Amino acid sequence: MSASATLSFAKDIRPMFTDMDVDHMKKAMDLSDRDSVFQHAQAIYKSVSSGSMPPKSCGEARWTPEMCAKLKTWQEQGGQP
Repeated sequence: MSASATLSFAKDIRPMFTDMDVDHMKKAMDLSDRDSVFQHAQAIYKSVSSGSMPPKSCGEARWTPEMCAKLKTWQEQGGQP
């Protein structure tokens, strides 16, 4: 991915959230919805980059540094759909 490539929620961000992620977070936010993820992007980034989400107990893989950077870049680019 080049630094100038514009990321999109549908193509780049939504696929990083598993169905389990979406289900577990539905009371707080809708991880399948662009507007909800963009609204909560800073908190999501903080959680995934610190390793506190997804929790170890769920058995899902932690986000890689590349995934965290992709979310942050998408947010900084204005959160394209």
